[in-house]
Amino acid sequence: MGIFHLQAHNLHEIEVDSRRLLFHIPSSALFEADDLTGALIAELRGQEGRSLEDLQDRLGTRFGCAEIATAVDELQDLQILRAEGATVSTSRPRVSSLPLTTVVLNVNTGCNLSCTYCYKEDLDTPANGRKMSFETAQQSVEMLLRESPDQPRYTIVFFGGEPLTNLPLIRQVVEWAEPLFAARGKRLDFSITTNATLLDEQNIAFLQAHRFSIAVSIDGPKAVHDRNRVTVGGQGTYETVARKVRLLLGSYRARPVGARVTLTRGTTDILGIWDHLFNELGFAEVGFAPVTAGDVADFNLTGEELSAVFTSMKALGERYVDAACAGRNIGFSNLHQLLTDIHEGAKKALPCGAGYSMVAVDREGGVNLCHRFTGSELPTFGNVESGLDRAALGSFLEQRLDRSNTGCDTCRIRNLCSGGCYHESYQRYGDPAHPTYHYCDLMRDWVDFAISAYARILASNPGFFSTHLAPRRARS
Repeated sequence: MGIFHLQAHNLHEIEVDSRRLLFHIPSSALFEADDLTGALIAELRGQEGRSLEDLQDRLGTRFGCAEIATAVDELQDLQILRAEGATVSTSRPRVSSLPLTTVVLNVNTGCNLSCTYCYKEDLDTPANGRKMSFETAQQSVEMLLRESPDQPRYTIVFFGGEPLTNLPLIRQVVEWAEPLFAARGKRLDFSITTNATLLDEQNIAFLQAHRFSIAVSIDGPKAVHDRNRVTVGGQGTYETVARKVRLLLGSYRARPVGARVTLTRGTTDILGIWDHLFNELGFAEVGFAPVTAGDVADFNLTGEELSAVFTSMKALGERYVDAACAGRNIGFSNLHQLLTDIHEGAKKALPCGAGYSMVAVDREGGVNLCHRFTGSELPTFGNVESGLDRAALGSFLEQRLDRSNTGCDTCRIRNLCSGGCYHESYQRYGDPAHPTYHYCDLMRDWVDFAISAYARILASNPGFFSTHLAPRRARS
């Protein structure tokens, strides 16, 4: 009989309320280990390998020999055990198709604010904003359908600058695109990220009529928000934004509205920010984006601050778990999304859909990996007239898919993290395909927390996932 080795990089053991759980990394599945599985893993952990006969000799007083042999076979199928000499695939991953479903239109480089930390390389003041033409927007959508005609559902995202500074174009695109997709029997969704300052009853009614998904950029209470989110003249914008948010949330019923919070140096009070945005202003979801690799180093969180952020995220996560066990969702979207991935057994080969299921188009018609790259020095991947540069996109994506010689290759969170944000890697390392190594340990700890949180909710209130996670995925 052959020698069996433990594939430790394919499993992660956690204990929750005295229950021994195994997170199966290749499938992102969580299950409770029975006594035999636990005993086999314990026998092989840290060992050079053992034969089936050896395992049966060692465990035969507790389990039957046939039972042990069956369990070994099952653990081989799960890639938790590997027989010595077994073939291991070393083929390089290939990208055979690009199932595009989303196009992001950078409708104006201008913004009516002058947020100090903004990453947009091409940001202009409103007077100097360079607006996308309808022709370019039209070609962008036509490219989406031409390059990926067989998807059942598509999304057009309006981005900027501040996209509402080019509301006439947004209206024109919506009115043109809706009948186009309907005639093809396709579902079309619209999305917008806005600083909220230009919202009024009329354009809220327009967004409502066309069921826009809306994300509002807001950083928290007045003292926090006004630190960085200011007008061109340097004045704080909280009072205006809060007033417009109350107007929006008072009437908007098409979809839940989320808040997007940027965490910069000196801002780590996640609990206080969430409490204000969720409980006081009434956002349905609050998501946090820590800055660790921005253009201006003074805004990047220090190592100590980043650790504090993750500690605070876990503290808010505990509130989320308590609420979930009681059947309530408190709208902490960072954890909510991760729990959705775990619940659905996500196996993310790539960190996001950028360049694969989503591309962003700049005002000149250049195709970018995502909205964060418009205006950057990274070469574009084709244009809306000639179409995608599929060879260049495929080559880029295959670099990230190939985890050999990287820490990602055996990392226990590799199928939930997949190396991190391309733009963050580009900013920090000058290479968008480079994994974001600078907070790997913190991410591993955060995912471990999420797995434990999932197990606790599952044990206490399993119906929470069908009630609160499944509808969110359907909306998105």
